[in-house]
Amino acid sequence: MSKIAVIRVRGTVKVMKVFIDTMRMLNIGIKNHCAVVENTPAIMGMIQKVKDFVTWGEVSEETLKLLEKRNKGKFYALHPPRGGYARNGTKMPFALGGALGYRGDKINDLIARML
Repeated sequence: MSKIAVIRVRGTVKVMKVFIDTMRMLNIGIKNHCAVVENTPAIMGMIQKVKDFVTWGEVSEETLKLLEKRNKGKFYALHPPRGGYARNGTKMPFALGGALGYRGDKINDLIARML
């Protein structure tokens, strides 16, 4: 199975408890934390539930090796990305020029900017 990197982009102000609980189950309780999980239907359902607060995509082996320096147990603590998240900010989907949602292989570029 492939590995998926999930990065929390937005904070917890005015967020319903069910979304906060789901993000904690994914081990991304704080903004700019990253978790690497297996690509299973259960995990993808959790990600789809919190899609308005996170970004995700398939992570490469080279990026996983770089992430090991930031290992804090079950998650990786990252810096905010150099140059910002995106032109349209953290409230728009990635497909429309924002930072949220599915990125595919471009998650590796974001992680590299956050290390």
